Amino acid sequence: MIQVAVCGPAECSAAEETAAREVGALLARSGVVVLCGGYGGVMAAAAEGAAGAGGLVVGILSGADRSGASPYLTACVATGMDQARNSILVGSADAVIAVGGSWGTLSEVAIAMRRGVRPVVSLGGWQVIDALGAIVPGVVPADTPAEAVRLALAGRG
Repeated sequence: MIQVAVCGPAECSAAEETAAREVGALLARSGVVVLCGGYGGVMAAAAEGAAGAGGLVVGILSGADRSGASPYLTACVATGMDQARNSILVGSADAVIAVGGSWGTLSEVAIAMRRGVRPVVSLGGWQVIDALGAIVPGVVPADTPAEAVRLALAGRG
């Protein structure tokens, strides 16, 4: 079964929340297991969208217990690892979709790229530039939730 991590800030804009909810629903309708950080903002919106579409949603929590976790999760993994849980989240994924951006999201994108998780899709999120101002290749930009999901699932059974 394909697993896609949806990453994004716990404090997000209304547009990011709407996009994440749609991403979660589209992934669930595609039969994909949705992984997320399990708390608020983009994470909760993606979980809500996936759960509403009948999908399986797993939250990889930074805390040592399930307190504060989104009510839309099917299952929780309480790691007690704070931000180090980002490595578990993206390492468990076949693809990553980042909706919006925060320092934690940037960490997840970087870890996914370093670990060889592909594709890593950015929907309104970070673009990394080099010292000369050129965009560092690797992260695939998307303009809509549907495009982000299509790119994340391209070539996957």
